[in-house]
Amino acid sequence: MAIWGKMFGGVAGFAVGGPFGALMGAALGHAADNGSLLNPSTGGWSERFPARGRPDPNSAAFFGAAKIAAALGKRDQLYAIGLVALCAKMAKIDGPVNRQEINAFKTCFQFPPDNVKEVGMLFDRARDRTDDFEMYAREMGKAYADNTAPLENLMTALFRIARADAGPSRELHPKETDFLKRVHRAFGLPPGAWDRAESGNSRAASTGEPDAYRILGIARSATDTEIRIRWRTLIREHHPDVLAQKPMSEAERRRAQDRVARINAAWDRIKRDRQL
Repeated sequence: MAIWGKMFGGVAGFAVGGPFGALMGAALGHAADNGSLLNPSTGGWSERFPARGRPDPNSAAFFGAAKIAAALGKRDQLYAIGLVALCAKMAKIDGPVNRQEINAFKTCFQFPPDNVKEVGMLFDRARDRTDDFEMYAREMGKAYADNTAPLENLMTALFRIARADAGPSRELHPKETDFLKRVHRAFGLPPGAWDRAESGNSRAASTGEPDAYRILGIARSATDTEIRIRWRTLIREHHPDVLAQKPMSEAERRRAQDRVARINAAWDRIKRDRQL
């Protein structure tokens, strides 16, 4: 199936529009170029990917594409594969996929006309089974541990697809709620991310808000305790009362005060996000 070279490979690639506008193009490598990436494998690994008690080479090949992207460090391509897979499985989890769910998917992600057919084919293939969605979510969670904004954006899209056929009550099917909770957990997102996605207020990667973790100089994967210790260390190092013991100009003193304010603001954002 030679659609991967068209979707992810070469010069054109493809872009995601809608509320996210995140680039998802570039090459997936030789397997994408020669169209073999999604060819069903024979025996071996696919035999360990059962579908109702029998080998499922198609699903094995689809997830294999995600694993290859992850192994090669091509997380944009992993994101593209996982995005289509999770959205398709979200639509199918509560029963047959309907037009409202498909339209919600299309409005969340504005694919170039040249790729609409290929995306549709991928969507149809991905919805063949729904019991494997956590595998994609876990791979994406590991790949984006240092930048979770794209995962939040995808969570928001999944909520929109789930609610597309919910009617005036906007109540989700229990299977949809379970799906979303398990994806949220596999993504490694904090409680605040769930609240934002549920309300439709995802955190875009390009909001211009300074990254709180970068200000503190610590990884997003750090524990609550590690972040708290880092914040206290920075406050001790940069607090004006400490720096007052050193010779410094008025301008330097103001910069120190600004630095402490940024550190505290970053800590406040993280506390709010993690509900500490």
